Amino acid sequence: MFLGSLVFAQQKTPVLGGDRDVHGCIGSAGYTYSQIRNKCVRVFEQKIKLKEVGGDKSYTTMTAVIFSKDMKRAEIFIPNANAKSIILDKEGKNKIWKSGSYIKESYVLVPYKKTGYQIKKDDVVIYQ
Repeated sequence: MFLGSLVFAQQKTPVLGGDRDVHGCIGSAGYTYSQIRNKCVRVFEQKIKLKEVGGDKSYTTMTAVIFSKDMKRAEIFIPNANAKSIILDKEGKNKIWKSGSYIKESYVLVPYKKTGYQIKKDDVVIYQ
């Protein structure tokens, strides 16, 4: 009986904020690391938010876009992707940002209507 009580007493309760990633971001508080901003951000608090298109699930997800100051790079946060975020690079004077060959899938960010954007994965719109 005493041994069982001792084992129970030694079990630790989770520490609030104990889920920091390698950058110090606390996932349980909604933070993820932004490569462009070089700090922890909350994706749902970003200015440019896009909703999932054509999801056949009972829920939809959202993502955000963060641009570099010179607008040559865009960072997108794709839920359930291998990477927490993906950096897209602008090609020339076009207003199209593309993922590099370092990832398997091909992601593209393009302007949509007057003030919005679309994210395409392998030429299929997934967010807008």
